[in-house]
Amino acid sequence: MATTKISDIFVQLNNILLPKVSIIIPCYNQGHYLQDALSGFVPENDEYEIIIINDGSTHSIDELNHFRSKGFTIIDQANAGLASARNTGISHSRGQFIMLLDADNRVEPVFIQAASKILESNTHIAVVYSDAEYFGSKSGRWKVGEFNLQKLMIENYIDACAMVRKSVFKELGGYDTEMKNIRSGWEDWEMWLRISFAGKAFSYWPRVGFHYRVNESSMISDINNSYEVRNNLTTYLHNKYPAKLGHQFITEFVVRRFKPHPFKFIIKLGMISWFNKKYLQLLNKNKIMKGI
Repeated sequence: MATTKISDIFVQLNNILLPKVSIIIPCYNQGHYLQDALSGFVPENDEYEIIIINDGSTHSIDELNHFRSKGFTIIDQANAGLASARNTGISHSRGQFIMLLDADNRVEPVFIQAASKILESNTHIAVVYSDAEYFGSKSGRWKVGEFNLQKLMIENYIDACAMVRKSVFKELGGYDTEMKNIRSGWEDWEMWLRISFAGKAFSYWPRVGFHYRVNESSMISDINNSYEVRNNLTTYLHNKYPAKLGHQFITEFVVRRFKPHPFKFIIKLGMISWFNKKYLQLLNKNKIMKGI
C-alpha cells in the first residue's frame, strides 16, 4: 500500500516537473530565421520546452550553435527530410501536447496558451489550429475557417503550425517519411487526413496564432507552383486511402483543375482520349505535364 502511494506521488511530481507543451522546430539550412522564430522564448519553462532538429544542415551552423549555447535543445541528425525531423522531435519530446513550428515562421505565445487549454478541457479534441498573418513578400490575414473534412480532402487548408495531442502520434504513428519521395512539404496534409479519417476532432481558434513567412524562393512556394508534384501527391494519397478518397475526391480535383484554364484542360483531355499515341510522345519528351 505504501509502495503504491509513493509511486503515485512520484508520478504526480513527474507530471508537475514535465513541460505541458513541446515546441518542435525542424531546421534545414534555416538557422538565420531562428532569431525570429525564437524571439520572446526562453529555452524551457514550466509551460513548454523547445526542441530544434538540425536536419543535416550544411550551413547556418553558427546560428544553431549560438542557440545551443543559450540552452536550447538541438538534436543533430543526418538529412532525412521534414517528416523525419518532426518525428525525431516528437520522439524526444516530454510534453503532453506538440506544437509544430517551421523554422521560418513565428508562433504567438498566446496561441500556445489558448490551444493547450482547449486540449486540456476537451479530451476528444486532437488538433487545435488558427488563422495566420502573412509577412515577408506578402501581407494580410490568412483566414482558415472552421474544420471541413470535404474541403480538407481536396486541399490542405490547415498549416502545419498547429498543436496536436501527443497521444495521437502514439496511436496513429508519425509523419509519413515516404512522402519525401514526392517532395517534402506536404506531410502535414497527409497527417491531417489520417487524424480526421480516424475520427479525431479538430478545433479552430479564430485568431492569429502564428505568422507565416512568404518567400517566393522558399521550398513551399516551389511546391505550390509545381503542377506535376500536385498530381503525384493526389495519386499517392488516393492509393493510400482508396476507401476514403474515392470518386468525390477525383471529381472535385478535376473540377479545380478545370476552372483556371478550361480550354487547355479540354485540349489535354481530348488528346488523352483520341490522340493517345501523340499525347504519350509529348509526355515522354516532357513537352506537357502528365495527369489531368
